[in-house]
Amino acid sequence: MVERRPVLTFVSHLILVLGVAIVVFPVFVALVGSTQTAQQITSSHPLSLVPGSNFLESYRLALFGGKTFSGSTIAPVAPMLWVSFVSAMTIALGKIAISLLSAFAIVYFRFPLRSLVFWMIFVTLMLPVEVRIGPTYQVVADLRMLNTYAGLTVPLIASATATFLFRQFFLTVPDELVEAARMDGAGPMRFFRDVLLPLSRTSIAALFVIQFIYGWNQYLWPLLVTTSEDMYPVVLGIKRAIFGEVYVEWNVVMATAILAMIPPGLVVVLMQKQFVKGLVDTEK
Repeated sequence: MVERRPVLTFVSHLILVLGVAIVVFPVFVALVGSTQTAQQITSSHPLSLVPGSNFLESYRLALFGGKTFSGSTIAPVAPMLWVSFVSAMTIALGKIAISLLSAFAIVYFRFPLRSLVFWMIFVTLMLPVEVRIGPTYQVVADLRMLNTYAGLTVPLIASATATFLFRQFFLTVPDELVEAARMDGAGPMRFFRDVLLPLSRTSIAALFVIQFIYGWNQYLWPLLVTTSEDMYPVVLGIKRAIFGEVYVEWNVVMATAILAMIPPGLVVVLMQKQFVKGLVDTEK
């Protein structure tokens, strides 16, 4: 029986509220700043926390670009959002597809040096893109993949973590299911499609959320492989808006930051139940 203690309950709730406030406050400041003009932001110290009347103009400039009152030229963020979305979706779906097939092969197929192959995949966890960025960039450049979606996504698609998680889950699948599928005449791919994929839905959902945010927030790799503004993701758009002009339009920068947070936020909200279930299911 769990004993209820009002003091501990109050303290725990207070800590949670403070934690939420710490996380949400910068987002609130950015949202308020995006409704004001650049002059209001730079002239008031500290920044006013009262929403302004420049909401539509700030987000119009952020999405579609144009000239500001100060003469600065704003690059449109809408194409950057599309580049980020395509890249994040490709990375997330590619990681899941490759990891599912890799884990399936390692668990259900008998071939020489199977354990060595798995550990070779697992060891790549110690070699993230930042460590091998030089040779990876050279390969991408030699294949003429700079300023392309393939260059943005292909080097980031493989995932040892996802392969390991799917392998651990597949090892928990009862052997009776394999035998039943074999007696029904199901081949390996049919067993994979009709049995393993449905059982892996919650794990796939959890990994999709993680990998989508990972792909959306990429900064260093796109910074290297993109030199054309047409292929800039939105994270580079924020950096360009801050350092690209002598006079920084902070209202547009904050509007761009808010726009950049919306897609990953929607993914987390819409897939929250599946995400939590995929992480806490006892059979995983």
